[in-house]
Amino acid sequence: MKRIVIADDHEVVRSGLRAIVETRSDWIVSGEATNGEQAVAVAVETRPDVVIADYSMPLMNGLEVSRRLKSMHLRTEVLILTMHENEELLTEAILAGVRGFLFKSDASKHLIFAIEALLDGRPYFTGVLLEKLLHEYQAGKQNTSDMLLTAREQGVVQLIAEGHTNKSIGVILKLSVKTVETHRASAMRKLRMSSTAELVRYAVRRKLVNP
Repeated sequence: MKRIVIADDHEVVRSGLRAIVETRSDWIVSGEATNGEQAVAVAVETRPDVVIADYSMPLMNGLEVSRRLKSMHLRTEVLILTMHENEELLTEAILAGVRGFLFKSDASKHLIFAIEALLDGRPYFTGVLLEKLLHEYQAGKQNTSDMLLTAREQGVVQLIAEGHTNKSIGVILKLSVKTVETHRASAMRKLRMSSTAELVRYAVRRKLVNP
Protein backbone atom coordinates (compact mmCIF):
# COMPACT_ATOMS: atom_id res chain seq x y z
CA MET A 1 0.00 0.00 0.00
CA LYS A 2 1.45 3.34 -1.06
CA ARG A 3 1.03 6.23 1.36
CA ILE A 4 0.20 9.76 0.20
CA VAL A 5 0.12 12.97 2.27
CA ILE A 6 -1.92 15.94 1.03
CA ALA A 7 -0.89 19.45 2.13
CA ASP A 8 -3.03 22.45 1.19
CA ASP A 9 -4.57 25.20 3.29
CA HIS A 10 -7.95 24.90 1.52
CA GLU A 11 -10.20 22.07 2.67
CA VAL A 12 -12.06 21.87 -0.64
CA VAL A 13 -8.76 21.33 -2.49
CA ARG A 14 -7.67 18.61 -0.05
CA SER A 15 -11.02 16.88 -0.43
CA GLY A 16 -10.78 16.95 -4.21
CA LEU A 17 -7.24 15.58 -4.20
CA ARG A 18 -8.18 12.87 -1.70
CA ALA A 19 -11.08 11.78 -3.93
CA ILE A 20 -8.70 11.38 -6.87
CA VAL A 21 -6.05 9.52 -4.86
CA GLU A 22 -8.60 7.14 -3.36
CA THR A 23 -9.70 5.95 -6.79
CA ARG A 24 -6.63 3.71 -6.52
CA SER A 25 -7.21 0.77 -4.20
CA ASP A 26 -3.48 0.36 -3.60
CA TRP A 27 -3.00 3.95 -2.40
CA ILE A 28 -4.00 5.47 0.92
CA VAL A 29 -4.03 9.07 2.18
CA SER A 30 -1.95 8.67 5.33
CA GLY A 31 -2.37 12.27 6.46
CA GLU A 32 -3.37 15.83 5.63
CA ALA A 33 -1.84 19.19 6.49
CA THR A 34 -2.98 22.80 6.29
CA ASN A 35 0.46 24.45 6.33
CA GLY A 36 4.04 23.61 5.47
CA GLU A 37 5.23 23.04 9.02
CA GLN A 38 2.39 20.58 9.60
CA ALA A 39 3.16 18.87 6.29
CA VAL A 40 6.70 18.13 7.43
CA ALA A 41 5.47 16.83 10.80
CA VAL A 42 2.89 14.54 9.17
CA ALA A 43 5.49 13.26 6.70
CA VAL A 44 7.92 12.47 9.51
CA GLU A 45 5.16 10.65 11.41
CA THR A 46 3.64 8.65 8.55
CA ARG A 47 6.65 8.23 6.21
CA PRO A 48 4.64 8.63 2.98
CA ASP A 49 5.87 7.70 -0.46
CA VAL A 50 4.63 11.00 -1.90
CA VAL A 51 3.69 14.38 -0.42
CA ILE A 52 1.35 16.48 -2.56
CA ALA A 53 2.11 20.04 -1.47
CA ASP A 54 0.59 23.35 -2.49
CA TYR A 55 3.28 25.82 -3.49
CA SER A 56 1.68 28.65 -1.47
CA MET A 57 1.07 27.58 2.14
CA PRO A 58 1.34 29.39 5.48
CA LEU A 59 4.51 29.08 7.58
CA MET A 60 6.44 27.11 4.96
CA ASN A 61 5.81 26.89 1.21
CA GLY A 62 5.95 23.68 -0.81
CA LEU A 63 9.56 24.21 -1.86
CA GLU A 64 10.67 24.62 1.74
CA VAL A 65 8.77 21.44 2.61
CA SER A 66 10.73 19.61 -0.08
CA ARG A 67 14.02 21.05 1.12
CA ARG A 68 13.26 20.07 4.72
CA LEU A 69 12.31 16.50 3.80
CA LYS A 70 15.42 16.12 1.64
CA SER A 71 17.58 17.30 4.53
CA MET A 72 16.02 14.56 6.69
CA HIS A 73 16.87 11.95 4.04
CA LEU A 74 13.30 10.71 3.95
CA ARG A 75 12.49 8.49 0.99
CA THR A 76 9.58 10.74 0.09
CA GLU A 77 8.96 12.44 -3.22
CA VAL A 78 7.26 15.85 -3.33
CA LEU A 79 4.69 16.82 -5.94
CA ILE A 80 4.17 20.58 -6.03
CA LEU A 81 0.78 21.94 -7.06
CA THR A 82 0.41 25.56 -8.12
CA MET A 83 -2.07 27.87 -9.80
CA HIS A 84 0.68 30.02 -11.29
CA GLU A 85 2.28 29.51 -14.72
CA ASN A 86 5.72 30.84 -13.92
CA GLU A 87 8.93 29.33 -15.28
CA GLU A 88 10.93 30.83 -12.42
CA LEU A 89 8.86 28.80 -9.95
CA LEU A 90 9.66 25.68 -11.93
CA THR A 91 13.39 26.46 -11.86
CA GLU A 92 13.23 27.11 -8.12
CA ALA A 93 11.36 23.83 -7.61
CA ILE A 94 14.04 21.87 -9.45
CA LEU A 95 16.76 23.57 -7.40
CA ALA A 96 14.85 22.55 -4.24
CA GLY A 97 14.91 18.89 -5.27
CA VAL A 98 11.31 18.70 -6.46
CA ARG A 99 10.73 16.04 -9.13
CA GLY A 100 7.02 16.62 -9.70
CA PHE A 101 5.30 19.89 -10.62
CA LEU A 102 1.66 20.22 -11.64
CA PHE A 103 -0.87 22.99 -12.20
CA LYS A 104 -3.95 22.66 -9.99
CA SER A 105 -6.09 23.05 -13.10
CA ASP A 106 -4.45 19.88 -14.48
CA ALA A 107 -4.83 17.81 -11.32
CA SER A 108 -8.02 15.99 -12.35
CA LYS A 109 -6.33 14.69 -15.52
CA HIS A 110 -2.70 14.36 -14.48
CA LEU A 111 -2.53 13.69 -10.72
CA ILE A 112 -2.65 9.89 -10.99
CA PHE A 113 0.00 9.87 -13.72
CA ALA A 114 2.20 12.25 -11.73
CA ILE A 115 2.05 10.12 -8.59
CA GLU A 116 2.68 6.93 -10.57
CA ALA A 117 5.77 8.51 -12.12
CA LEU A 118 7.18 9.60 -8.76
CA LEU A 119 6.49 6.15 -7.27
CA ASP A 120 8.45 4.65 -10.18
CA GLY A 121 11.36 7.01 -9.56
CA ARG A 122 10.62 9.18 -12.59
CA PRO A 123 10.07 12.98 -12.62
CA TYR A 124 6.75 14.37 -13.80
CA PHE A 125 6.06 17.81 -15.25
CA THR A 126 3.05 18.71 -17.36
CA GLY A 127 3.77 19.44 -21.02
CA VAL A 128 3.41 23.20 -20.77
CA LEU A 129 5.96 23.28 -17.97
CA LEU A 130 8.46 21.29 -19.99
CA GLU A 131 7.96 23.73 -22.84
CA LYS A 132 8.64 26.65 -20.53
CA LEU A 133 11.78 25.01 -19.15
CA LEU A 134 13.05 24.15 -22.63
CA HIS A 135 12.42 27.72 -23.76
CA GLU A 136 14.37 28.99 -20.77
CA TYR A 137 17.35 26.84 -21.68
CA GLN A 138 17.19 27.80 -25.33
CA ALA A 139 17.00 31.48 -24.43
CA GLY A 140 20.16 31.09 -22.37
CA LYS A 141 18.47 32.16 -19.14
CA GLN A 142 19.77 29.39 -16.92
CA ASN A 143 22.47 31.67 -15.55
CA THR A 144 19.71 33.64 -13.86
CA SER A 145 19.25 30.75 -11.43
CA ASP A 146 22.36 31.99 -9.64
CA MET A 147 20.42 35.12 -8.72
CA LEU A 148 17.36 33.29 -7.41
CA LEU A 149 16.78 33.00 -3.72
CA THR A 150 17.56 29.66 -2.18
CA ALA A 151 14.67 27.63 -0.76
CA ARG A 152 15.80 28.63 2.74
CA GLU A 153 15.94 32.34 1.85
CA GLN A 154 12.47 32.13 0.31
CA GLY A 155 11.20 30.44 3.45
CA VAL A 156 12.57 33.26 5.58
CA VAL A 157 11.10 35.91 3.26
CA GLN A 158 7.69 34.21 3.37
CA LEU A 159 7.66 34.18 7.16
CA ILE A 160 8.80 37.82 7.30
CA ALA A 161 5.89 38.71 5.00
CA GLU A 162 3.54 36.80 7.28
CA GLY A 163 4.61 39.07 10.12
CA HIS A 164 6.94 36.78 12.06
CA THR A 165 9.93 38.14 13.97
CA ASN A 166 13.44 36.80 13.48
CA LYS A 167 13.07 34.90 16.75
CA SER A 168 9.80 33.21 15.78
CA ILE A 169 11.19 32.43 12.30
CA GLY A 170 14.12 30.73 14.00
CA VAL A 171 11.73 28.59 16.07
CA ILE A 172 9.66 27.60 13.02
CA LEU A 173 12.63 26.79 10.79
CA LYS A 174 14.78 25.48 13.64
CA LEU A 175 17.51 28.05 13.03
CA SER A 176 19.39 30.42 15.27
CA VAL A 177 18.38 34.08 15.18
CA LYS A 178 21.80 34.89 13.74
CA THR A 179 21.28 32.42 10.88
CA VAL A 180 17.84 33.89 10.18
CA GLU A 181 19.38 37.34 10.04
CA THR A 182 22.04 36.04 7.62
CA HIS A 183 19.42 34.57 5.28
CA ARG A 184 17.36 37.74 5.51
CA ALA A 185 20.36 39.91 4.65
CA SER A 186 21.34 37.61 1.79
CA ALA A 187 17.82 37.73 0.32
CA MET A 188 17.70 41.51 0.54
CA ARG A 189 21.11 41.77 -1.09
CA LYS A 190 20.13 39.48 -3.98
CA LEU A 191 16.85 41.33 -4.48
CA ARG A 192 18.52 44.71 -4.03
CA MET A 193 16.04 45.67 -1.35
CA SER A 194 16.56 47.74 1.77
CA SER A 195 13.33 47.42 3.75
CA THR A 196 10.89 44.86 5.13
CA ALA A 197 8.09 46.51 3.15
CA GLU A 198 9.92 45.71 -0.10
CA LEU A 199 10.31 42.09 0.99
CA VAL A 200 6.59 41.89 1.72
CA ARG A 201 5.73 43.29 -1.71
CA TYR A 202 8.12 40.77 -3.29
CA ALA A 203 6.46 37.91 -1.38
CA VAL A 204 3.01 39.01 -2.54
CA ARG A 205 4.14 39.34 -6.17
CA ARG A 206 5.69 35.88 -6.10
CA LYS A 207 2.55 34.40 -4.49
CA LEU A 208 4.50 33.34 -1.39
CA VAL A 209 1.72 34.89 0.68
CA ASN A 210 -1.78 36.11 -0.03
CA PRO A 211 -2.20 39.91 -0.15
